[in-house]
Amino acid sequence: MMKQYIVDAFTDTPFSGNPAAVCVMNAWPSESFMRMLAMENNLSETAFIVREEHGYRLRWFTPGTEVDLCGHATLASAFVILNFIEPESDTVRFDMHSGILTVMRCGNQYEMDFPTCPLEEIPVSDEMEKAFGVRPVRALLGLDLICVFRHEDEVRNMNPDQVLLMRLPGRLQNATAEGRETDCVSRSFCPKVAVPEDPVCGSAHCQIGDYWAKELGKPVIRAFQASRRGGFLTCEPKGDGRIAIRGEAVLIAVSRIMAAEDGESEEFPS
Repeated sequence: MMKQYIVDAFTDTPFSGNPAAVCVMNAWPSESFMRMLAMENNLSETAFIVREEHGYRLRWFTPGTEVDLCGHATLASAFVILNFIEPESDTVRFDMHSGILTVMRCGNQYEMDFPTCPLEEIPVSDEMEKAFGVRPVRALLGLDLICVFRHEDEVRNMNPDQVLLMRLPGRLQNATAEGRETDCVSRSFCPKVAVPEDPVCGSAHCQIGDYWAKELGKPVIRAFQASRRGGFLTCEPKGDGRIAIRGEAVLIAVSRIMAAEDGESEEFPS
């Protein structure tokens, strides 16, 4: 039996931001079990945590695959550790496939120390226009595709073709524009990992936040992810290939996973 927390990340309001399931375990279950539980949860990410010698090992699964980096599920995981597992601590260290990531409590927010990703400008194409339904004014490629649009409303109102998005380069296909009330707005589409749209994507903002900081000449970027749920991120490039991304989180539910690895269910407690 394991305990699972449902946390909305990058928000202080329940049922907004980006929901993640966080499973805290004493030992690793099989990879197939983690994949099946992520499919059962059907959230953009399910995070699995096991305490090891020098901190916590952290892995993330979408309903379709394991991923190497996920911002909102990392924020949710830190929220769980620092509030329910080690409430006396203000810092948690996660060991991941991509390296070590430290998260600090900063008042009501949690600050994640992420690597940035170099972006190379690429030509805007007709295929991008067909996929997004609006022609970008600029396109950049790093880990993800970042398409920059002229107006915030173009980003908010677009209804991309998911099949055509899959033909574009990048892990995710992001749309962004300068914002009216925040420095930028964005949306993150993820059909290649079986997530049509990520409500609030922290890892994408390692690239989006760094781009707008340079473009606007600002040391700190206040970003809004303009999905149906919506969420806010604070992005602060550190100038050494790292970026601090801060956000709030709120607990939605705590549950016990009764399913066992052999496909049987444990006896429900009276």
